[in-house]
Amino acid sequence: MRKSSCLPLRQSLTRSFCAGNFALLLHRDRWGASERLLGLVVPKTGAPVLVVPAFEEGRLREKLGFPIEVRVWQEEESPTKIAAGALAERGVRTGRLGVEETAAFTFFDHLRGAAPGFECVSADVLTIACRGRKSAHELELMRLACEATCDVFRAVFASLKEAMSQDDIGRLVEAGFSKMGLHGGALVLLGASAALPHGTVQPQKLKQGDVVLIDGGCALDGYQSDVTRTGVFRQAIRKTGARIRNWRGMPRTRPSTRRGEEDFPAPWMMPHARSSRRGLRPGYKFFTHRLGHGIGLDGHEYPYLVRGSKTVLEPGMTFSNEPGIYIPGEFGLRCEDDMAIAADGARSF
Repeated sequence: MRKSSCLPLRQSLTRSFCAGNFALLLHRDRWGASERLLGLVVPKTGAPVLVVPAFEEGRLREKLGFPIEVRVWQEEESPTKIAAGALAERGVRTGRLGVEETAAFTFFDHLRGAAPGFECVSADVLTIACRGRKSAHELELMRLACEATCDVFRAVFASLKEAMSQDDIGRLVEAGFSKMGLHGGALVLLGASAALPHGTVQPQKLKQGDVVLIDGGCALDGYQSDVTRTGVFRQAIRKTGARIRNWRGMPRTRPSTRRGEEDFPAPWMMPHARSSRRGLRPGYKFFTHRLGHGIGLDGHEYPYLVRGSKTVLEPGMTFSNEPGIYIPGEFGLRCEDDMAIAADGARSF
């Protein structure tokens, strides 16, 4: 948990969680999922506490960039009882308890057993508000991650050779990020398999005229990029080439726009995406998914660019923008960039 993320959350608890007492957040961004609880206890007032397995204390302290009270638990102890005890010592034994959305049910279940005086509720209203709007520093980290991703993708497209497999190309992407000192990767789709937005298990070899779709990114100081580029290997198939247009554009998004009111889908898609009741909305057959998703410390997070959403867009919110066309048995095209909401509208990283 970054200090910059922790402080706004505490302010939100004071403002928006008036009936509540604390939120228990799993720290996953640089730790990883585990059956052993690593939890952050944030009271309505007072200093937060980290509850950590005793044998992991040293590794945790290496990753902490700010001072915080740490309480350890031994293997035979209950970490949720230690979390509840930290609150009891502050005189807090009843109230509403917010639990972060990705917390495993087992942690939630043990927590409400250890603290029966609390009403357990979703902490989404706090955590989403805290993470949804990025600071200038966070936006700069995301911009640099996107810039690195585009540099790697350019080099990979320039290195393509006939008979390469998806795995061969994927390893080129990983190697490119590694040379930059970053961890990253990509989904690679070739030819007709690109018509499946998230790919196929069937092996593919690159051949003349194949569509090449590369979708991936990296993390910089924990902040993610998610970029997709699509090209045609050497000589384009005539039918494919005839359907590729100048399709890189921003949805007409601005502050105070509701997430369900963006320009769906992008105007260039209209002739090719229509004529079915599947997908984004009635009338679109070849655009089968939402326009984008929030991005930040997680590759996919709130808010989402999906029709019907009532969340109001605000400056500092960040999203992927990924319109696509997917024609089964033929090819798929997707161009994805990450964007941020500014005072005057959407801006690409």
